Amino acid sequence: MTNEIVSVDELRRMLERGTPVTVLDVRPDAERAELWIPGSIHIDAYDRLKSGDQNALRDFRPAERTPIVTVCGAGKTSRVAAEQLRARGLPAYSLEGGMRAWSLAWNVAEVQHSGVPGTGIIQIRRTGKGCLSYLLGSSGWAAVIDPSLAPRVYLDLAEEKGWRIQLVLETHIHADHLSRARSLAGQASAKLLYPDQNRLRYHHEVLDGGPIRFPGGTLETIHTPGHTWESTCYLLDQKALFTGDTLFLDAVGRPDLHAGTEERTAKARSLYRSLQRLAQLPPDVLVLPSHTARPVNFDGRPLTSTLQQVYETVDLLHCSEEEFVSLVLSKTPATPPNHVKIIEHNEDGEFSEDEVTDLEAGANRCAVV
Repeated sequence: MTNEIVSVDELRRMLERGTPVTVLDVRPDAERAELWIPGSIHIDAYDRLKSGDQNALRDFRPAERTPIVTVCGAGKTSRVAAEQLRARGLPAYSLEGGMRAWSLAWNVAEVQHSGVPGTGIIQIRRTGKGCLSYLLGSSGWAAVIDPSLAPRVYLDLAEEKGWRIQLVLETHIHADHLSRARSLAGQASAKLLYPDQNRLRYHHEVLDGGPIRFPGGTLETIHTPGHTWESTCYLLDQKALFTGDTLFLDAVGRPDLHAGTEERTAKARSLYRSLQRLAQLPPDVLVLPSHTARPVNFDGRPLTSTLQQVYETVDLLHCSEEEFVSLVLSKTPATPPNHVKIIEHNEDGEFSEDEVTDLEAGANRCAVV
């Protein structure tokens, strides 16, 4: 911390360690409703702070004298808030970059599973963006599925476990975050594998539909078109299913992105059939999706559920094909911001890190509930 600001990484570490801190969100109600920092306090003081009202936070009375981190959208109005609190003698700091920068904050949870002993699964969660990626390792070997953070995050986590990343996998070409698969594979000198498609404009290897064997077990590939035509799930030893954006814990993937009206309908039908195929797997298989619609707590608890629980929870999975198609297309949420540009970058495999926070701003919108 400086005298005025705290970085995203500093706040992330405080929350991860359980360090006492009060996070005060001063954004408008509508922005708060879409995205927030777990455990934060909210006071809609944005307009009053912008207008120079010195009493904008008069009613804020922290219960304990712990560090206070003020938060707004981009880190400017929160500085005004921190200045007002410091004028009252409170230890206040502004979150540098605001919620846009917070989209890159992350935490981890270890997934307990009954697969091959010695095989570990770490769920890496972008707490602000809702992206979930996975580090899978055994006997010094490791793979990463759907990386959405800087390569150094995965390299460091693997090193802590004594693993070397030798394989990087994507479940599909993403539309709501910039893939770090190419850069991670390059830095790790790992094989980069994608489902079969004709969209990528850089070197990669294509899944052949057969199993992927590694020292601790086997990943089976299951082609599940619908969210995208190439969407693929990975099944670990009949125990854990990495579903990408095909199936979430409380929803299904949206079939409309990058598609016209007729193609949306065709993709919705394919999605229905893909989900029916997944329903034939053992009911105790753990579902491990690539996104969640809510900010992720710093609690070390993996976001997962059994396949049976997911199918009991999601009403859409009990519809006929015609009902499913009609409901999915009518309930599809607003289009993610910048999705066309993000898709283009992911197809090219190149982007500037300076573009990340602007392009990826906003909550995840891949699901249809």
